[in-house]
Amino acid sequence: MSGPSPQGHNWSQKSEDEEDPLDQMILRTGCATCHYAVQECMAEHQDWRKCQPQVQAFKDCMKEHQKQRMEELQKRQMLAQAKS
Repeated sequence: MSGPSPQGHNWSQKSEDEEDPLDQMILRTGCATCHYAVQECMAEHQDWRKCQPQVQAFKDCMKEHQKQRMEELQKRQMLAQAKS
């Protein structure tokens, strides 16, 4: 067979305007700044133990977001039950 060989899939290649789903999820939580601080610290120190303040801040932010989300879901359930 002559001619160019078929190209395989390049699953890791994304278009420049395509967002990472994890980044999109974190942006929706309001904790992106804390997440980026953890990433920057890890890039600088290459040791998560040196990044504990940033990790804890991100953890606290996500915990607060989850609490607010649960409260919102409970309100929606109560409203749905009241309408039935």
